[in-house]
Amino acid sequence: MPEVVASELVLHRGGREALAASTFTIPNGVITAVIGPNGSGKSTLLHAIAGLLEPTAGSIHVDGCDPEDVRERISYVLQSTQVNDAIPVTVREAVLMARFSGTGWLGRLSSDDRAVVSRALERLDLTSISGRHLRELSGGQRQRAFVAQGLAQDHDLLLLDEPLTGLDAPSAQVIDDVVHEEQASGHSVILTTHDLAEAAAADHVVLVGGRVIASGPPDEVLTERNLAEAYGNGHHHGGPGPFLDDPAHLTEERHSHRSFEG
Repeated sequence: MPEVVASELVLHRGGREALAASTFTIPNGVITAVIGPNGSGKSTLLHAIAGLLEPTAGSIHVDGCDPEDVRERISYVLQSTQVNDAIPVTVREAVLMARFSGTGWLGRLSSDDRAVVSRALERLDLTSISGRHLRELSGGQRQRAFVAQGLAQDHDLLLLDEPLTGLDAPSAQVIDDVVHEEQASGHSVILTTHDLAEAAAADHVVLVGGRVIASGPPDEVLTERNLAEAYGNGHHHGGPGPFLDDPAHLTEERHSHRSFEG
């Protein structure tokens, strides 16, 4: 059974239509890249998959689950998690927060909970700085901390909103490795990206441009015709680097590896 099934799905956000009627499936156990221009509905689609946004019309189901059960199976790492720098939260404490979803804020964490947190810190190469405050971290370190928090939450499906955008090469490589580890351990991963190389290296691609234009293997989705529909003519050739849009990416330090390759 597919991991995600959407039928004539329509989504509104901020008082406007973010995604027009779309029907598509996302298979189970693969790395799926959701790609499209700014404002095309990528993050909105992740919100709907996570059960945080009700469809305006149509339906979306995760592996046939009721909407109330979806959140228990999904871990969602947002593109930018705001941290109040006045609150002295360490890296370890931030990751520990993921375990309170099962115990409640007043619950006691078990040795198993703490072991899960330690493993997440290790996987994201954060153990040596786990006692530092989030406000002291670089952008790449902070992003790794939020991904570690996502891993520490029990999940079958990991959602990542632009996890590699603007990161230094070492941080991007660590997160890329984790994405593959998640798939190898039987979890599904859905992530948004602006990077054509990242999308092309995924197992499955969802191309969004105000609606889901195409969904399937990269070579079937990332065609000239589909990309032109999403981005307009002159959409990706002739410019520097692999980013399809968003000039802000051109000023960021880019990671040099091609992500999501096995």
